[in-house]
Amino acid sequence: MAKRDARQPGTPATVALTRAGISFTSHVYDHDPSATSYGIEAAQALGLAPAEVFKTLMATIDGAPVIAIVPVDTTLDLKALAAARNGRKAEMADPAMAQRVSGYVVGGISPIGQKKALPTIIDDSAQALDLIYVSGGQRGFDIGLAPVDLAAITGGQFAAIARGGRT
Repeated sequence: MAKRDARQPGTPATVALTRAGISFTSHVYDHDPSATSYGIEAAQALGLAPAEVFKTLMATIDGAPVIAIVPVDTTLDLKALAAARNGRKAEMADPAMAQRVSGYVVGGISPIGQKKALPTIIDDSAQALDLIYVSGGQRGFDIGLAPVDLAAITGGQFAAIARGGRT
């Protein structure tokens, strides 16, 4: 099932994946506290294309929190996110709110194993990939899994919610 790195932390994300019987790989790297982009740092440290590494963002749609998962070399299209949920207005959540609601620290927010299950939208570019990489629940720790498995464990749906970064 999971390939366990000796340094792999046990996080709510890994526990949830293991309990669900979902195959994943663990990727630990040395996090640089001065890094300005956690996702780009992960892609570079792991030797992956930025289009394969996805960041987990928390936003609100009409005041209700949602999770958006987009490639690290893109930005979240808030209008597209709102449309994907039939909402009127989407805004980025305050980082303190994101930490409180998810149970994870900013820069290590995993879409899996959050304190409360939230509606989740995954950028549709993930569907073209066999594996994508998302935060495993700590800075310096990513997990690789199939996009369909990510959608299954989060109850997520795919939609075009990212802009930029695509070739």
